[in-house]
Amino acid sequence: MTNSSKTKSEITTALSEEGLGQQPWWVEQWMELINSYRFKKRLERAWTYAREGNVTSIRFEGRRVHARVQGTGEDPYKVKLWLDVLNDEDWRYVLEALTQKARWSAQLLAGVMPSDIERAFAASGRRLFPFKLQEVRSECNCPDKANPCKHISAIYFLMGDRFSEDPFVLFQLRGRTRAKLLEDLAEQRREVLKDLAKEEEQKNDNSQESIIDDISIPLTHPAIADPSLWWQYEGNLNADLVVITPAMEGDTGLHSAGDLPLAEEPRFQEARQKFLHHLHQEGAKLAQQAMLQAMTDGE
Repeated sequence: MTNSSKTKSEITTALSEEGLGQQPWWVEQWMELINSYRFKKRLERAWTYAREGNVTSIRFEGRRVHARVQGTGEDPYKVKLWLDVLNDEDWRYVLEALTQKARWSAQLLAGVMPSDIERAFAASGRRLFPFKLQEVRSECNCPDKANPCKHISAIYFLMGDRFSEDPFVLFQLRGRTRAKLLEDLAEQRREVLKDLAKEEEQKNDNSQESIIDDISIPLTHPAIADPSLWWQYEGNLNADLVVITPAMEGDTGLHSAGDLPLAEEPRFQEARQKFLHHLHQEGAKLAQQAMLQAMTDGE
C-alpha cells in the first residue's frame, strides 16, 4: 500500500509559501466541500492550526489518513480520516468506463485529474469525490464532542495540499492505489485492443473474400510497384489505438543529459541542489503542458 508522510516543517513550509490558492480544479472542489461546513469560526481556527504548524505529522497509509495535531493539551491529539471504499464490482464498472476514453487514461498517466472523471464513476452509481462533508469519516481523541472538531478540520486543509501533489491519493482513499489502478487500466486496455484486433481481422477476411470474387481488383498493394508510397499513410488512425504517455521516471531529457557541469565546491552545494530541483520541476511542468496540448489537439 502507498505510504506517504510529511513532517511538521514540510507542512508549514508548503502552506506558508504556496498556500492553497491557484490550485488544480480537483483541489478547488475539495476546498469547496470544506467551505460548505456551516461552523465558520471552527474552520478559521482549523486553518490557523494548519498554517502555524500545529499539525505535527500527517501520513497517508492505504485507505486512511493518520495525523497528530497539537492542541491545548500536552500531547498531540490523534486524528484519523477515511472515505467509504468501492468494492471490486464497483471498480470493474469504473475501469470499463475509463477504458472507453483513451483521453482519461492518458491524463491519469500524466498525473492530471480528468475534469469529467465523475462520469466514469457514475457507471457504478458511486462517486470519486464526496458529495458532502459528512461522507468524510473521521475520529479524534480530543474532548470536543463535535465532529469535525478543529483538529480534524485542520487535516481537511492539508489533504487538499496533498491532493495537489498527487491526485491519485483520492483513488487510494477509495480503495485503489496508483500502481494497482494503472495496472488494472493497462490490463483492461489490452483486452479492448485484443477485441479490436479480432474485429479488424474479421473485416479483413470479409474484404479479402470480396476481392477474390472481383478479379478486376489487384491483389497487390500499389507500394510494391512504387516504394515512395512506403512513407505515406492516408487513412485515419483509430483514436482508441493511440495513447499519449509521459516519459518514464528517470527517462527524461534531463536524465539523458547526464550530470550538469555545476560548481562542486561545498559552499555551492545548497545552491546546486536548489537549481537542479527547480530545473526538474520546470521540466515536469513543461512536459505536462505538452501532454495536455497533445491530448487537446487529438480530440
